[in-house]
Amino acid sequence: VRNRVELVLDWATARGYRAGLNPARWRGHLDKLLPKPEKVSKTTHHAALPYEEMGPFMTSLRESPGVGARALELAILTATRSGEVRGATWDEFDLKAQLWTIPGDRMKAEKEHRVPISKACIELLRKLPKMEGTNHVFTAGKGKPLSDMTLTAVLRRMDIDVTVHGFRSTFRQWAGEQTNFPREVCEHALAHQLPDK
Repeated sequence: VRNRVELVLDWATARGYRAGLNPARWRGHLDKLLPKPEKVSKTTHHAALPYEEMGPFMTSLRESPGVGARALELAILTATRSGEVRGATWDEFDLKAQLWTIPGDRMKAEKEHRVPISKACIELLRKLPKMEGTNHVFTAGKGKPLSDMTLTAVLRRMDIDVTVHGFRSTFRQWAGEQTNFPREVCEHALAHQLPDK
């Protein structure tokens, strides 16, 4: 909340609606007055499904109807974020090369991310109808992109206590424990930025 307030006040200052220092600024201001956030509240991680339970879960998910279920399936198969899937457009996918190229302006780190797509992803994409009037892969009514709650609603209907983002944790745990890929490769697969170039 503090960060949002800081951004709003910075915007207002830049547009001439207010003057003076930003009272919500953390660095060089509130960090000198308040305890560090991690001292006040512990970080809570997104609820994730143990990777050993993914097989039965995916079987159940594939039986669930609706575009939200298909979007969640793609998010899990590619270990991507919900927003990346919800904003996906058909021209980002090269099915022959088995590659999904997500442009930097749709990525959290603002860098292009290339995702190898499996045969299961290609099969899923080929079964999806292409809606007239939109280039989006997943749409709600009238060609609009899915809302941020659509994938969460699928999980609620399935009565499973995990988050959409938690499947990225499931992927990371599986990759770390069940494969021999270096840590850096696993982190880059999740589009995490590593400090060491």
